[in-house]
Amino acid sequence: MLKVESVSHKFGERLVLKDISFEVGEREIAVIMGSSGGGKTTLLKCITGLLKPTSGSITVDGVDVVAEPDLARGKMGLVFQYAALFDSLNVRDNILFGLRRQKHLSRTEEDEVLAKLLDQVGLEGVERMMPSELSGGMRKRVGLARALCMEPQLLLYDEPTSGLDPVTAYSIDRLIVDTRDRLGLTSVVVSHDVSSIFRVADRILFLHQGELLFNGSPEAFRSEKNGPIGELIQKAKSESLARK
Repeated sequence: MLKVESVSHKFGERLVLKDISFEVGEREIAVIMGSSGGGKTTLLKCITGLLKPTSGSITVDGVDVVAEPDLARGKMGLVFQYAALFDSLNVRDNILFGLRRQKHLSRTEEDEVLAKLLDQVGLEGVERMMPSELSGGMRKRVGLARALCMEPQLLLYDEPTSGLDPVTAYSIDRLIVDTRDRLGLTSVVVSHDVSSIFRVADRILFLHQGELLFNGSPEAFRSEKNGPIGELIQKAKSESLARK
């Protein structure tokens, strides 16, 4: 579903992505994580077409993101870090915003789409609420519903549990997995939350200083003892013990 091949990217003379290659298969949940400044955000922007890689290629379901950006974006849905809802629009108008730009639906048809999406993300009766009236977790769910409205094949999540309490973060993680299972979507999650990563990932990719240091299973990732990954695992274990 997603193929990243020999992708590098520079900002001026600074190389922030160094010959990155990986593939994400259908229905797979791949988590991209890494050290601060390691290149996670830059890679996500390249995948979505917001940045053009300095070299290499990215394809989504066989469509070249650089050569055919509009067609490629039509296959993707992006759930932003803080949902990025339009503050002046209620939940209904936020969710249907992109769909209305592409299709002219009747009120009844809109109602049917909206009810289905709200049910999928576990929200009901909130369509008239404004973003300012929603909790952080509810905003994330509305952001997911808006992304699902365009019927993507690839869902991209940018720090989906950022700023959430542990209970809400767990519910969002379950929603990510349930959405994949129910709709058969491929998912790429950018996250720094180690606990969250192990709850959702089929595969983990770890970036460090622009290089892909690891591409493998959560079990193999957890067993790493050395280098930046080993340090991260030990830190996560220490923080977990400190909370008990």
